[in-house]
Amino acid sequence: MNPYDAAHALAKALRESPEFREMKEAQEAVKADSSSKEMLLDFRREQFNMHKQQLSGVEMSDEQKEKLEKLFDVVNMNTLIKRLLTAEYKVSVMLQDIQKIISEANKEIYDTEMIGAAEDLFGEDQENEQ
Repeated sequence: MNPYDAAHALAKALRESPEFREMKEAQEAVKADSSSKEMLLDFRREQFNMHKQQLSGVEMSDEQKEKLEKLFDVVNMNTLIKRLLTAEYKVSVMLQDIQKIISEANKEIYDTEMIGAAEDLFGEDQENEQ
């Protein structure tokens, strides 16, 4: 099978999967309820800001962690949002599993002797630089 045809078949299978359909329905339900939508967007903004902070090298304070946990608990009490978050999680797991399968094929394609092991390329140089 042609890899491009397989990729298109995979995309079609994903769109038709129960996990994707549930996520799409859950998204529509949240979008239709303005208070749920705003609550979810507020939570995601806070999540994004804290993630951005971590990426910039600044650790989250205990207060920030506690605030995010409390926000998650509140958001999770909303049945529409909880349904969406659960659906998103299931889709995420499925996509991770698919990525793992594809990665296994990559291991067969790339010969580490020809490209060098990651430690050879990065490990020793980075240790010496520090």
